[in-house]
Amino acid sequence: MPRPFHPAFASLPAELAIFPLPGVLLLPDGKLPLNIFEPRYLALVSDSLANGRLFGMIQPNSATGELGEDGLPPIFDTGCAGRISSLDETEDGRFLVTLTGVSRFRVVREIEPLHGYRRIEADWRPFRLDLEEPPPIEIDRERLIQALKAFSRVNSLDFNWKAIERIGDYDLSVSLCMACPLEPREKQALLECPEPITRTETLITLMEMAVAERHIGGGQVRQ
Repeated sequence: MPRPFHPAFASLPAELAIFPLPGVLLLPDGKLPLNIFEPRYLALVSDSLANGRLFGMIQPNSATGELGEDGLPPIFDTGCAGRISSLDETEDGRFLVTLTGVSRFRVVREIEPLHGYRRIEADWRPFRLDLEEPPPIEIDRERLIQALKAFSRVNSLDFNWKAIERIGDYDLSVSLCMACPLEPREKQALLECPEPITRTETLITLMEMAVAERHIGGGQVRQ
């Protein structure tokens, strides 16, 4: 069953505006707040409002340290499109946007920029199921919470533990994958996981590895 307000698969655009942002992950059903102030991204939001309210979040791929022929950093092959689900205008000329994740996409090729922002030709077919209601998942909450508590201590993070206890497995997985401070390539690995349960298991492993590396490096982690 498709989600309310989401576009039908057949109406997803062949060309998509993108907002490259390192270390930022948007997942289907996730909520991403954005503070938009650069002129090119103000134009991106304005154009998106007039064309289905969709644009894509994607990470720059700086692994090679090289720029493209256009002088711009390359991007990863996979991103996630979001729908502008709320927007506020500020008196100093900014947009405060909430982007709701709709579907992942593969980059076929980059096309001519418009009004200063980058655009791509998108292939939605590998992620067609992103538009459907996710199947129920059961995560190992005990292991997840244990890993999250250790990870939050070594990174001085403050989570609302009472809210975490109340939230369902799927929504918890999406929220934590987006919120946890991980390296861009780790964020990308989460984005590209084929299924929500695999993504959750990958997140747990990444947090456990981060804690173990901190411990080996001489940090003291209280379990």
